[in-house]
Formats: sequence, structure tokens, C-alpha cells
Amino acid sequence: MSADRTRLRRGTAAGLTVLMAAALGAAGAGASTAGTTAPQAQAQAQQKQIASSVIGSDYKITVTALRSAQDEYAASVRLQVYRQSGGAWKESDRVTVGEVDGWFWYPLTGRGAVCAFSTAGTEPAPLTVSLLLTPSLGCSEPAHYVVRDGRVYAE
Repeated sequence: MSADRTRLRRGTAAGLTVLMAAALGAAGAGASTAGTTAPQAQAQAQQKQIASSVIGSDYKITVTALRSAQDEYAASVRLQVYRQSGGAWKESDRVTVGEVDGWFWYPLTGRGAVCAFSTAGTEPAPLTVSLLLTPSLGCSEPAHYVVRDGRVYAE
């Protein structure tokens, strides 16, 4: 191989390395300057909606896993109820399913996390949630709630 060809390959590789570093730096800078700080972006990434249901035009119900700030393997589960107001969904109530940090993050956010999630369009609206504890332990006992006038009540 000629010396010119070797120099050309080295120059091309060096140029590509610089371009990749610049692109990665720009992507990282864009993520932190897009209106959120790094801690805010990390906090947003530490929750995941795992189930959702809309009951008629009255209620929207979501189940969200929230990663623990103290234990990277632990999580809490939040059940939220929204009502239609002025053409938008507005939160009307929220409850914690089970104990705070009483769940495992990875099973909750992986495949098969929701064992049962059912709602009905009646007033009061019955609601049942069962989630994966771990693959070896299986699913939690179902938690039963009712949604009455936009509020959640344990049954």
C-alpha cells in the first residue's frame, strides 16, 4: 500500500472521529438546553406509564411506575384519574398502589408488567389493578378501587 493511501485513510478516520465527537456533543448539549436541566431530564426518565384507559368521555385513568430516588431497584406505583375540563384532561385524584417503593422497577417496566387492569363505564366505575412482582413470584393480588365523581376509593 502506498504512503499516500495510508495517509488518506488515517486522515479520513481522524475526520470521522472528530465528526462523531461533534455530533455526540451537540446531541448531548441539545438535550440539556431544550428547556430542562439534566436533573429534570433524569427525573422525567425515571417514570413510565404502564397502563391507561379512557372511560367514555368522563374519565382517563393511568398507572405509572415511579423509580425510587433512594433505591435504584425499587419503585412506587401511582394511579391517576383525570376528568375532561375545557377540552383537556385535568387530574382529579391520585393514589399510590401498594406501598411507597414497595415494587421492583425492572419487572414493573418490562414485558408483562400489567397482569390485570380493568375499568368499566358505570358510576361508580370499578377499577382493578394487578402488577408483576417478579417473574418468579408472579403477579400481585388484585387491588380494587372505585372511581366516584372523579375521586378514587379503595374497595
